[in-house]
Amino acid sequence: MTGKSESRVRTGARASSVGVALLVASCFGVEVAQAQAIMRTPTISVPSRTPTVSPNITPRVSPNIAARAVSVGRGPRTMATIPTTPRIRPTTPVLPHARYSPNLYPACTAAHRGADGECLAQPNAGGEGTGKSGKKSAGKGRGNNAPVAATSRSFAGEFVAEIDGALSTAEADELARRHGLTRLASENFPLIGATFGLFRIADGRPYETVRREFAADGSVRSLQPNFRYVLQDQKSSAATEGDPAQYALAKLRLPQAHTLAHGANVTVAVIDSGIDARHPELANSIADNFDALGSAEGPHVHGTGIAGAIAAHARLMGSAPEARIIAIRAFGGANGGAESSSYIILRSLNYAAEHGAQIINMSFAGPKDAVIERAIAATAARGLILIAAAGNAGAKSPPLYPAANPNVIAVSATDRQDRLFSASNRGNYIAVAAPGVDIFLPAPNGKYQVTSGTSFSAAYVSGVAALLLERNHTLKPEALRMTLVKTARDLGSPGRDDLFGDGQADAFAAVMAVPADSATPVAAAPGTTKREDAPKRRDEPGIRAIEQPSLSSAEDKSAVSQADRPAAR
Repeated sequence: MTGKSESRVRTGARASSVGVALLVASCFGVEVAQAQAIMRTPTISVPSRTPTVSPNITPRVSPNIAARAVSVGRGPRTMATIPTTPRIRPTTPVLPHARYSPNLYPACTAAHRGADGECLAQPNAGGEGTGKSGKKSAGKGRGNNAPVAATSRSFAGEFVAEIDGALSTAEADELARRHGLTRLASENFPLIGATFGLFRIADGRPYETVRREFAADGSVRSLQPNFRYVLQDQKSSAATEGDPAQYALAKLRLPQAHTLAHGANVTVAVIDSGIDARHPELANSIADNFDALGSAEGPHVHGTGIAGAIAAHARLMGSAPEARIIAIRAFGGANGGAESSSYIILRSLNYAAEHGAQIINMSFAGPKDAVIERAIAATAARGLILIAAAGNAGAKSPPLYPAANPNVIAVSATDRQDRLFSASNRGNYIAVAAPGVDIFLPAPNGKYQVTSGTSFSAAYVSGVAALLLERNHTLKPEALRMTLVKTARDLGSPGRDDLFGDGQADAFAAVMAVPADSATPVAAAPGTTKREDAPKRRDEPGIRAIEQPSLSSAEDKSAVSQADRPAAR
């Protein structure tokens, strides 16, 4: 009996072992099958398409479907709870950086911008980096925070250096050779009382190594990258023939203003791309030409349009049709693009200041630049009026320069319905707004264009400034700025704001506020819609620190002097 019992026990044990083994195998078989099914990557068919940019409509991103990743490791698996409806977060497209980016500077989303408005996710243009942010990787392993300048915001391997003015050309070349550089150009700039040179790395050494060694040389006073600038306009549509209504004229009340002034005997320097001086709209308007690039390029659509917004006087009408234009070519490039650099902008500002410009129009944007900031300060100290496009980088962009410089009148753009241009920059540095959407302007070779951007808003305001200077050539920059902002037509929320500044420029009200026989603005023109009783915004850090004398009392606003009566053109 004992033997049989033991045999039964052993047999039962074997059966139990087999059952357990089968059960375990069964369990593992089911689990592996489930894991393979989960890990199967879903097929997603998304048709490729080129993104389009509308100046008035914010791009929308539709949610897509993403694969669900499940981690499968060794040993027993534990299944995770997975939602039945797969989804992914909406993605924001990052447009590739282009040599000439007419809509964004550079072309990237706000999430990828640094404090100076520059893209942080662009590849290293100098071939030295890994495509990571220059700001995050510049000082890595070096124990400093020096920026890597060989990025899309500057010209790879190039320096703008202030050097000892006593150096001869041969000595400047020897200075360059000692540091493995090539001197591309150098000259004295009376505007800021200094000699600057443009140098390029010639021996392929790392940018940071050369920068440190060159900066330590006793003949070098200061050193910076040769920053890149781009014109600020929306990509133009096809050239349009004909003469559609220019809504900007009515918005700015230019016909009324032109009964008093046309910008005669006022010189406006246009630092831009090439201007078609032979266009009928600009006949006899170009008083001087200077090619800061030393190029042989022909007229460009942007520069011609900017000059037209200021001085057109044939089928179209500019804001100052009798103003003189100094056409300064500072932007050029292959394939119709247009870009410039720190050194070229410096040459352009110096030329404008040395050749009688009273107003300088700057319809371009770039990073904060020590050399250009210095040149702008010196230009303003000479009493020149500086006006710049706010930029087309959108609502989340940090301030762009030179518009954000306190000495510059920054202009944002509005459309036909007085709404802010969707791509326009905003900020407490905005002074006024002006029409800049679907603007009808001249184009090279006698043609016309319809285009958008803060570039053209700035040009209109430069023309309005010329009207004020014709009324009184002794008008100082602070008084002129005050006149523009105090007579502007309030838009948006009551009072000053970050979208429109003090409102949309009103040429007629501004001209009426400047008596022909006095340098001090004394009154606002009847009919101005500036909301003087609107609550004023509390001063904030960064707001322009400019003392502006108040205008006369409300009782004086209806008074118009004999000098303010309409005069024959």
